[in-house]
Amino acid sequence: MTGAFGYTGKYITRRLLALGKKVITLTGRPGRPNPFGAQVRAFPFNFDRPAELAETLRGAATLYNTYWVRFPRGETTYERAVENTLLLLRAAEEAGVRRIVHISITNAAEDSPLPYFRGKGMLEKAIRNSRLTYVIIRPTVIFGVEDILINNIAWLLRKFPVFAVPGAGDYRLQPVFVEDVAELAVEAAHKEENMVIEAVGPEVYTFNELVRLIARQVRSRARIIHLPPPAVLWLGKFISYLVKDVVITPDEIAGLAAGLLISKNPPAGRTLFSQWLDRHAGSLGTAYASELSRHYR
Repeated sequence: MTGAFGYTGKYITRRLLALGKKVITLTGRPGRPNPFGAQVRAFPFNFDRPAELAETLRGAATLYNTYWVRFPRGETTYERAVENTLLLLRAAEEAGVRRIVHISITNAAEDSPLPYFRGKGMLEKAIRNSRLTYVIIRPTVIFGVEDILINNIAWLLRKFPVFAVPGAGDYRLQPVFVEDVAELAVEAAHKEENMVIEAVGPEVYTFNELVRLIARQVRSRARIIHLPPPAVLWLGKFISYLVKDVVITPDEIAGLAAGLLISKNPPAGRTLFSQWLDRHAGSLGTAYASELSRHYR
């Protein structure tokens, strides 16, 4: 498992341990607190030492890969993330790993103008051409207790008198529950055939509908306004400075506006975002969730 101490990886790891599976994790932060204690041993990625990386993977039957970056930072770029994942894939082949379960994203494509989606598309192609059998999971916006994006929408609605929606806000998205993604990943790993699973939830919202639903549930009095995307990005940079994080990126706005966070296929997830929100509205957005604190500091 890559990222067993992270968001999606933690839920997958819980399910594997409940099934009695032996799990090790690869992580970029070996000193990070281990919520699983002695049940899960942590090893560094060792991307710069491919032989050691392969040796760490030796004996594993399945590689669950959640490794990726939300946005570039310093030497951590999308291009580097693609290179590192290719190294991981080659190490898995050398180690004799049988199957890979890879977390991608909806509408990943090699020819996408957006680096996030393009990088994911390149990796999907590499996985299809590898010697491993594969499961490619394509989620949209993943919601759950440790979520960052949905939580921070709620936080902004709680803390500021105005919430700015980029553009018309009529673009759609299809949020999926993190437990549903984990269940799909673990169940598909035990099958033999190659699979691509569109991990989307059963409810479709326009961004306007999603924001207003969250605002209602957290009892926000913020005025919801519409601004051109560049203006929203400028406001995002200002708030990012205040919270010492990256609140929103140009690619995230562009991906939303292009309708890339929705699938034409039937939903594989079962959990309704509206029902989950109703249960967690009291705590959602009460504290800011920092991407940089979680992954870089």
